[in-house]
Amino acid sequence: MKRLKQRAEAEIIVKKSRFIAIAIPITGLDQVKDVVKTVWAEHKEATHVVHAAVVGESGTLWSCSDDREPKNTAGRPALEVLKGSGVTDIIVCIVRYFGGTLLGTGGLVKAYGDSTKEVLSKIEYEEIIARISFSILTGYEFYDRLKKAFTRFDITQLEEDFAEGITITGNLAIKDKEDFTHSVSDISQGRIRLTFR
Repeated sequence: MKRLKQRAEAEIIVKKSRFIAIAIPITGLDQVKDVVKTVWAEHKEATHVVHAAVVGESGTLWSCSDDREPKNTAGRPALEVLKGSGVTDIIVCIVRYFGGTLLGTGGLVKAYGDSTKEVLSKIEYEEIIARISFSILTGYEFYDRLKKAFTRFDITQLEEDFAEGITITGNLAIKDKEDFTHSVSDISQGRIRLTFR
């Protein structure tokens, strides 16, 4: 999965109706209502503000709204595009300024789906890396070699506590767990205590 890094916008025009798709990063569905309110405040003259949102590490939580468009012609097509994109922690609000021509249900489905595709083509995202926490208890004699070994791995939130021994904690990319375990074990011939949680 990928995570949206920052807000992005795209616009398409279909039979004189303007569709402005705005992608905004969110961390939970509890933020949807406030984001939609904010977008309405930015576009007071709009006819509709439709939304589709996907959140969660594996993108399993979602929300959508047709905002008075015919049922399943706006939010649902946008949501299906969003779910298929592999992007999570995102809300796409599609602002419609009515252009005077009715699009029909098929036209609406296409317009809202295409708006979502257009904004997704412009977003910046980052890959979500599955992580696991680790803790190391070691003597001072292994510290320098451990620190050198750490440079080969994707470690975040590294903390060290120096006392009688040294406790090192951090988060490791799960894909590196086996290599990391071997590396730590090789340094001390098994005399460093490594635990994962």
